[in-house]
Amino acid sequence: MKNNIVTIFGGTGFIGEQIVRVLAGQGYILRLAEQSPKKAETVKFNATQVGQIVPMFCDYSQKSIDTVCNNASIVINCTGILAEGGHRSFMGTHCYLPEMISKACAKQNVDQFIHISALGIEGNQSDYAKSKLCGETLITKNFDKTTILRPSIVFGPKDGFFNMFASMAQFLPALPLIGGGKTLFQPIYVGDVANVVANAIKQKSIGTYQLGGPEILTFKQLLQKMKSYTGQDVRLIPIPFWMAKIQAFFMGVLPNPPLTFDQIKSLKTDNVVSHNAQTLSDFNVIPTYLDTILPTYLGRFKK
Repeated sequence: MKNNIVTIFGGTGFIGEQIVRVLAGQGYILRLAEQSPKKAETVKFNATQVGQIVPMFCDYSQKSIDTVCNNASIVINCTGILAEGGHRSFMGTHCYLPEMISKACAKQNVDQFIHISALGIEGNQSDYAKSKLCGETLITKNFDKTTILRPSIVFGPKDGFFNMFASMAQFLPALPLIGGGKTLFQPIYVGDVANVVANAIKQKSIGTYQLGGPEILTFKQLLQKMKSYTGQDVRLIPIPFWMAKIQAFFMGVLPNPPLTFDQIKSLKTDNVVSHNAQTLSDFNVIPTYLDTILPTYLGRFKK
């Protein structure tokens, strides 16, 4: 029975929900560790049989994490934030929580721990990147049977990138191209990330893998693609980093600011797969092109 039990942290999020969908289809019993287990009700439609998806309360204390990991063969961590706020900090979410999960994996003798990190964090001076690196360091120190996945921008129907900018374009006359919009990205489809997770379990793959799609595009090119599918009449205006900081200052008063000082720091580093890195090909996953997926969900922004 243990061989079929997977504990997932962040299973109701954008990436986590796709992982649940794929693993449920393969017959695994999925425990969704949530502070509010009722949130897991939204992903129960992914189950192929009654009782396959089990919401479990977790207050993110070490004792609670140990409990939800007990008797599981695989543990997956998809938790992550793009901006700090309230009681959620980068270090708490990306460093200390993964550290506690890795300790639970060692204590419970888990077969494999799969951790979703981020691409382009080495050499990046943002607090976000530093917290991600901190988490990776502590995880590998505590538990050696770890698979670290570093995706670039992840796109799909519920993504926080294309949907956010398309929403902004509905009421703004222009969108800023920070630093001239020259930062490079390698967008990867959320379904491909989920398939990598499933194959990593089958192959028992251990190590660090960089996940990028088939195209390397600038920030400007990504927004141009968005415009081509939404038909929105919005200008793209290049602005220097110093001016972007002024915008971030005023946006900081919003409950969910679309731009922060830390995100501006992140945009100073390219977000692409390194040469000689372990990648999608190690999992026999063929990357999906943006043009295949974007029309399926950006069309709702057309007038």
